[in-house]
Amino acid sequence: MKALLYKLRYFTIFEWCLWGGSLLAIFLSFFIFDGANYIALIASVIGATSLIFAAKGNFISPALMIIFCLFYGIISYEFSYYGELITYVGMALPMSVVALVEWLKNPSSSGIAEVKVNKMQPREWLLMALLTLIVTVAFYFILRAFSTANLLFSTISVATSFAAAYLTFRRSVFFPLFYASNDLVLIILWTLASIENRRYVCVAVCFICFFLSDIYGFISWLRMEKRQAKVSQR
Repeated sequence: MKALLYKLRYFTIFEWCLWGGSLLAIFLSFFIFDGANYIALIASVIGATSLIFAAKGNFISPALMIIFCLFYGIISYEFSYYGELITYVGMALPMSVVALVEWLKNPSSSGIAEVKVNKMQPREWLLMALLTLIVTVAFYFILRAFSTANLLFSTISVATSFAAAYLTFRRSVFFPLFYASNDLVLIILWTLASIENRRYVCVAVCFICFFLSDIYGFISWLRMEKRQAKVSQR
């Protein structure tokens, strides 16, 4: 019984409400507007769960993100969002694998299941900006060749996704903030898709929930960084 209570207390009341509220919104939108595309439902549930663990710096998060990328790739392919397909399956998925290894190799000394926060130097920020620019330009021409739907927003999504994935791998406190910016782009993309086919409303709602979770994740990582700094000073 004590072990169960400890596990339940791992998440705060707010975190339970955030996760539960996200799942409720996802399920309601699915059964109201879709009711058939269970791959989208599964992907949304896995993604929402991954983000609540990400806010805790828990190693389960990148593991779940690997699974989410596979399901999300299928959804993107169905609507000819080839940018999302290539970005998540070809880039975010392998980077999530690398992030999982990196997080497992760098646990915090707090005694709980969380990764050690890393402070990136200005030189690495410049490197990330350069790599993001190169990847974005290259993907623009690739996506245009594939006649990708909503090319502009798909290209912006590549840029924000790559930067967010890079920062996740580097254990930066800013990675949830970059994912939140990517969520905004994806909300636009899937809202446009929903106008053509209402079954994608569920996916748009999913990324609205992701946005809220990522904003909270950024706040949580700021707190985690301060807490770990105090521990290291003792």
